Amino acid sequence: MEERKNNLVLTRVFDAPSELVFRAWTEPERLVRWWGAKGFTTSYCKIDLRPGGVFHYHLEAPNGRCLRFKGFYREIEPASRLVFTNGFVDENGEPASHPALPDWPRETVVTVTFTEQDGKTTLDLEQAVNTGSTVEFEAFGIGREGARRFWAEEFDKLAEDVASGENLTATDVKYVLGDDVNHLA
Repeated sequence: MEERKNNLVLTRVFDAPSELVFRAWTEPERLVRWWGAKGFTTSYCKIDLRPGGVFHYHLEAPNGRCLRFKGFYREIEPASRLVFTNGFVDENGEPASHPALPDWPRETVVTVTFTEQDGKTTLDLEQAVNTGSTVEFEAFGIGREGARRFWAEEFDKLAEDVASGENLTATDVKYVLGDDVNHLA
C-alpha cells in the first residue's frame, strides 16, 4: 500500500488465515484481547458490524486514564476489507479533543485490507484525515510516527492472539455486539 502525504500506512503479515484475523477485528470478545498498545487494555467495546454501525471502545492507559473512542463502519467485506472512522469522544460519546494533542483531528478514516496467501494474512492499514482544518492535517502529520508505534504495538499483540488459537478468554470486560450486552469472565 502506497503512503500518501501525511497518511499513516502499515503492513504486517500474520501467521493465521484471513478469516481469523478479520474476526479478531470484528468480534468484541476477540478484539478486547489485543486492541491497544503495550500496557493498554480495552475496558469497553461495542461493535455494530454493518455499514453505518458504531464502533465504540474505551482504552485504559497504563497511568489509569480512560481514553474513549467512537467511529462508524463505512465498508465491510468479510475476511477482506474494513473501513471505519475513528475519533476521541467524551464520557457521553460526543466528539472530543485528544487529551494530550488538542489539534489532533476529530476524525480519521481507517482502511484495513486482509489478503491471504498460503494460510498467512497480509494486513495493510491506512489511517487518513479526509476532512478537517489545516491545523488538524498538520497535527496528524506531526503525530503520525507516534500513531505508527501505537498500531505496531497493537499488531504485536494481535499476532500473539491469532497465533495462540481461539481458546483465549478476555479479562472482565463489558462488550456489546449490536444491542446485546455481554460480560466475559
